[in-house]
Amino acid sequence: MEITLLTIFCTSFILALSGALMPGPLLTVTVSESSRRGALVGPTMIFGHSLLELALVLALLSGLAPFLVRDDVFIFISMVGGAVLLWMGTTMLRSLPQLSLKGRPDGPRSKNLVLTGIVLSAANPYWLIWWASIGLGYIMYAMQFGMLGIAAFFFGHILADLAWYCLISFGIARGRRFFSDSLYRKLIGGCAVFLLFFSCWFLYGGINKAIYLV
Repeated sequence: MEITLLTIFCTSFILALSGALMPGPLLTVTVSESSRRGALVGPTMIFGHSLLELALVLALLSGLAPFLVRDDVFIFISMVGGAVLLWMGTTMLRSLPQLSLKGRPDGPRSKNLVLTGIVLSAANPYWLIWWASIGLGYIMYAMQFGMLGIAAFFFGHILADLAWYCLISFGIARGRRFFSDSLYRKLIGGCAVFLLFFSCWFLYGGINKAIYLV
C-alpha cells in the first residue's frame, strides 16, 4: 500500500511538472510580478492556484465530471478563455516599450496575489481541459486507494507546481541585478507571443467544434 501511494505521488509530481513547465498566464504574471515584488510571488500565487484546484478536485469527486466533457462547455471554455488570453497577450505587447525593471511598474499591479492565482488559473482553458481529461482519469485511478490515494495524487501535483514556480520567482527576483531592461522586454515579449498563440489555438478549437455540431 505504501509503495502504491508513493508511486501515485511520484507519477503525479512528474505529470504535473510537465504541465507546469508550459508557459501560460500564471507563469507570465509570476515573471512580471517577481521582478518587482520579490521571491514570494511564485509560492503566493500557487497557493491561490492550489485552492482552486482543491475545489475542482472536490467538485469532480462530487459528480461534476460529466458536465465538463460536454461539447457546449468545451466551446464556452475555449471561446472565453481564448478571448482572455488574446487580451492579455496584446496588452503585454503594447506595454513593451515602457517596461523597465528599475522604473515605474508596467500596467495595473496585482494587489492580491492569491486571488490573482485563482483568476489566472480559471482563465486558462488548458487548465480546465487538462483536469477534465488527464486529471479526471488520474483521480479515478487514485480513488481505488481511498482518500489516501486522492491525497497522494493532489499533494504530488501541487508540490510540482510549487517547486517550479518557487524556482522561477526566486530566480527572477534574485537575478534582477543581472537583467537588463532589454532582456526583460524580450522575456515578457516571448511570453506574450506564446499567449497569443494559445489564444488562437483555443479560439480555433472552439469555433471548429461549434461548426462540427452545426
